[in-house]
Amino acid sequence: MINEEFFNLFDQNLKIASVCPVCSNRYNPVEIKVLAEKNNSHLIYIKCRKCQASVLAVMMFGNLGVTSVGMITDLSSDDILRLASTKAVDTDDVLEMHQFLVKEKALIDQFK
Repeated sequence: MINEEFFNLFDQNLKIASVCPVCSNRYNPVEIKVLAEKNNSHLIYIKCRKCQASVLAVMMFGNLGVTSVGMITDLSSDDILRLASTKAVDTDDVLEMHQFLVKEKALIDQFK
């Protein structure tokens, strides 16, 4: 899954995604999972060995250097891959959930 080109680019730009944003523990490049690749972009997942915090980030390699955007998450890498293959929530889903919650609240209120 992790290709040599990615490691070479990561080594050249070690400050990108190199420390845990929660505990400042230094990451080892072998801890990084590449979940997806498209053109010069990589969706990466890193879990800190020290505090167990997880980061999901997109790293884009271009002519002007490396750009990354990341976020701390409580999802596992398997969760992310599973959710990526599900359909998006649409307005009908939201309305259906609202109607369900209204009905459930009315049912619960009867037992108070």
